[in-house]
Amino acid sequence: MIDLTSALGPSFDAGKAPADALAVNAAIVKRLETWDNWAYPPAVIRQMRREGRGAFPAPIPSPRARTITMDGPHGPIDLRIIAPDSPRGIYVHIHGGGWVLGSVDQQDQWLERFADRAGMACVSIDYRLAPEHPYPQGPDDCEAAALWIAGEAKRLFGTDRMVIGGESAGAHLAAVTLLRLRDRHGVMPFRAANLHAGCYDLALTPSVRRWGAEKLVLNTRDIEMFVRHFLVQGGDVRHPDISPLHADLKGLPPALFTVGSLDPLLDDTLFMAPRWAAAGNRAALEVYGGGCHVFIGFPGSNTDRCLERIETFMGEACAD
Repeated sequence: MIDLTSALGPSFDAGKAPADALAVNAAIVKRLETWDNWAYPPAVIRQMRREGRGAFPAPIPSPRARTITMDGPHGPIDLRIIAPDSPRGIYVHIHGGGWVLGSVDQQDQWLERFADRAGMACVSIDYRLAPEHPYPQGPDDCEAAALWIAGEAKRLFGTDRMVIGGESAGAHLAAVTLLRLRDRHGVMPFRAANLHAGCYDLALTPSVRRWGAEKLVLNTRDIEMFVRHFLVQGGDVRHPDISPLHADLKGLPPALFTVGSLDPLLDDTLFMAPRWAAAGNRAALEVYGGGCHVFIGFPGSNTDRCLERIETFMGEACAD
């Protein structure tokens, strides 16, 4: 069941958006006035983003993080772990970046928070990126890693209570991974899914198509280019393995969907959450007024409220 009235509320009234969110948005737009993700090869843009050039602040790697490596279908897969001494559950995390950018160590600030406040052992998957490793290699890595973690959970962390999730392309890959585990392996080891600002329809939803050129983190052209790079070797954008919005969603775990009202990918969440619920799964939908794409990557009141909500959600999912 999903309560759309309470989920949406006044979130689409710009006059009621938090002032700090609007200030962050204005700063992002100004900063990206001359920024072009596509002016350099992806490898160069990845390094520039690591240096804090682009929409997001430079990442601060956690000194607590450690890496283990597993065998995958396309070669070794690194798993970055930030965990408390006695975790109550495991958060299998998939980072965003349009399947092209981003890295496994750029979300440490909130994975540390989930470890400390929600007691989660956070395991982030270093999946292969397009266009060097296009579809299906990234989803293949996530599928293999999820299965491996499920099999090793008790040995590694003393618990098999697991949540899967991610942001943007990571939320997409988390949904695809759940569908693959259900359909290819007949298993569902996850108690819940945390899906933030996901892209669930690579045919592009109306909010993506109508957004235009304004670069509030990303714009229509960026999303089109990300899809092009991900599918450089081809693929049907309406196939459920590519666009999970088109899938049969029955038999999936409870999910928390969060998104900002000023996200080009807003419709992806607004369409996916009710479909998740209509398939008989529990779904919670929360829209944060004035929030940009992956607003939890920036400081502010929306970020604090959203991260607290995610912590509560994961804690409840992993309770006895």
